Amino acid sequence: MAEIKRIGVLTGGGDSSGLNAAIRGVVMRAVDYGYEVLGIQEGWKGLVNGVAEPIGVDDVREVISIGGTMLGSSRTNPFKKEGDVDKCKANVKKLGLDAIVAIGGDDTLGVASGLSRLGVPCVGVPKTMDNDVNLTDYCIGFDTAVTVAVDAVERLRDTARSHRRVMVLEVMGRYAGWVALATAMAGGADWVLIPEVEPDVDAMCKHLVKLRESGRLYGVVVVSEGIELSGIEDDAEEEVDAFGHVRLGLRGIGHVVGEEIEKRTGIQTRVAVIGHIQRGGSPTVTDRYHATRLGMAAADLVHKGEFGKMPTFLGGEIKVVDLTEATAKIKTVPKSLYEDAMTLFK
Repeated sequence: MAEIKRIGVLTGGGDSSGLNAAIRGVVMRAVDYGYEVLGIQEGWKGLVNGVAEPIGVDDVREVISIGGTMLGSSRTNPFKKEGDVDKCKANVKKLGLDAIVAIGGDDTLGVASGLSRLGVPCVGVPKTMDNDVNLTDYCIGFDTAVTVAVDAVERLRDTARSHRRVMVLEVMGRYAGWVALATAMAGGADWVLIPEVEPDVDAMCKHLVKLRESGRLYGVVVVSEGIELSGIEDDAEEEVDAFGHVRLGLRGIGHVVGEEIEKRTGIQTRVAVIGHIQRGGSPTVTDRYHATRLGMAAADLVHKGEFGKMPTFLGGEIKVVDLTEATAKIKTVPKSLYEDAMTLFK
């Protein structure tokens, strides 16, 4: 293996709280190995355009409590536009990079995996508030996102109770319902709809009516943005990003659910969409701690020459998995866990 002197670090995809903690972990550990670190700006877009700046210990000392990413981010996919992969490879040489640490979700990590196979040494770090990266129990940003969403549930419950109505909270999550499920369970919601399980709108509405008949005159429903409602039109145009993902926030599925509840039950219903509020803000202790450890572990993998890999948390311990395997599919909520949640809706 060639001697490593300089590594690049980037953050791609949607921002999440805890990214700066991960960057800090990479830099701090890299210094132990005598590596110079370049911060690649705005994800893979920065590598395509060759935009990177040196970052050292002084730059990351106090970023652990700051949300977002000091490096900027984008949803650029070098494999989407002809010639961009060649630009990436050329800029790796131009910038003198011996390895790249890519912090991101399945899209960003998929690019890292693809570039590794083409001879660009890459290591990944799992980040996404959706918590849907495969082969890891934890993704950077998930804990903070759920903490914010649970706070929203509790505030909405106060309004629901005051006005004797149902409040619907739409949360992010794309194709996986981890955020919605954890929010509903930890926030004490009265129902949850997730992409992995076909929504039973009738059962939900009957439950809300039953609550009202028992004297509980209000309710809170958590809806994941990626659910599909059979036989119900959402009339949304499907705008997609560079990785082919529909911008689900434009669908307004929470409002569709709210309209159905009011139509079927006669209970006044209001909808709140938390959206990007879940992404920002100071990260929780969990996100600071785990992101720091993952960043350090990524630098360790670079030092060992274990490219095309990423550190993960499995069973409470840091493990190493193959990027290709980790990005082959997303991690979805198992039916058994959804059934556990249903036990709480009484």
